[in-house]
Amino acid sequence: MSTPEVARPRTGPRGFLKVMGPGLITGASDDDPSGIATYSQVGAEFGYGLAWTLLFSYPLMAAIQEISARIGRVTGYGIAGNLKRHSPAWLARSLVLLFLLTNVVNLGADLGAMGAALRLLVPGPVLLYVALFGVASALLEIFADYARYVAILKWLCLSLFSYVICAFAVDVSWGRLAKELLWPPLSDAPEYLMAIVAVLGTTISPYLFFWQAEEEVEDERQARGARPLVRAPDQAPSEFARIRADTYVGMGLSNLIALFIVITTAATLHEHGVTTIATSADAAEALRTIAGPLTFLVFAAGIIGTGLLTIPVLAGSAAFALGELFSWHVGLARKPHRAKAFYATIAVATLLGAILNFTPIDPMRALYWSAVLNGIVAVPVMIAMMNLSVRADVMGEFTLPAGLRIVGWIATAAMAATVVALGSSAIS
Repeated sequence: MSTPEVARPRTGPRGFLKVMGPGLITGASDDDPSGIATYSQVGAEFGYGLAWTLLFSYPLMAAIQEISARIGRVTGYGIAGNLKRHSPAWLARSLVLLFLLTNVVNLGADLGAMGAALRLLVPGPVLLYVALFGVASALLEIFADYARYVAILKWLCLSLFSYVICAFAVDVSWGRLAKELLWPPLSDAPEYLMAIVAVLGTTISPYLFFWQAEEEVEDERQARGARPLVRAPDQAPSEFARIRADTYVGMGLSNLIALFIVITTAATLHEHGVTTIATSADAAEALRTIAGPLTFLVFAAGIIGTGLLTIPVLAGSAAFALGELFSWHVGLARKPHRAKAFYATIAVATLLGAILNFTPIDPMRALYWSAVLNGIVAVPVMIAMMNLSVRADVMGEFTLPAGLRIVGWIATAAMAATVVALGSSAIS
């Protein structure tokens, strides 16, 4: 007996926004304050010389995110839920623990960067701004209506275009950019390899895997007539087409914006001898003198906008992972009293991230390093995901097609090889 088609608007701007969901938000949240700091440092230190990494990483990032989405939509469980059901308990717990640690560090770094960026625009105490951003993000994620909340996240994606404006407001050597994109000046220097790991760790991050898979599960539960594809195979063609469009557009937007951040900082900071950027706010402050007040204002406002998008994604993905691991009621569409442990995890993760800013540890200086840490943690998570996605006992008849399987393993091997190269260069 055939299953009903999922009710999703498909035409017009409204239909486009309805189809663009988990992939669009996931891709946009990838350009968080931590990512902005990483791309700013790469542009400041290497000029256009590492812009090629964003072209290289795009198909790998898009493939691994499509795999994440497929796991969620096919099985009706997120990454952590499938690890719990189909992997040894020690492996599932270890991977989720590593994931939680990186997320808390990322949360602290992003909140600190947002506070510092707001202080550049409105003089005041950074720690107060950090606390306000943390409280506002947690309350909105916990108490807002799910459909309205997702719509807010989609509108926040527009903040990314501030970096496109920045790139066209400064003097860019487009000819040199094109040359170094197509014929990059490669190096085996430790700092060069570390920068590659940081870029890959920012574009291919574990929280993106967990979030997109879980949001596919969440959307499946909310869409009229939708069921996990293992139980409703007739829905697969249209749903896989939607996932592919959503994911490839979302990841394309993410890498395009990252490229514009590199271009802006390369054309300004690098050209004026500013080669060290500790935080995204440092990049904005440096641009004030070099590129003028408009570029500074747009760049700083973008940090806040992307942070408001990413904080709930980081906290929410942590809560989803922990909740599935311990079989809690999870889901942003649930009322707070129906998922107390899930929402408590969102609040606690956000609180811990904010607290990092009140300790001697300066999480803002850990922005670049958090990207490196994400790159390292991504490797075992990607291996586990690839194993899940090719198993018939997990995916039923929807194990990965050959092309996606090949690109997924290439992405995993590329991440692993870069991390190994970094480790080898550090030891030697």
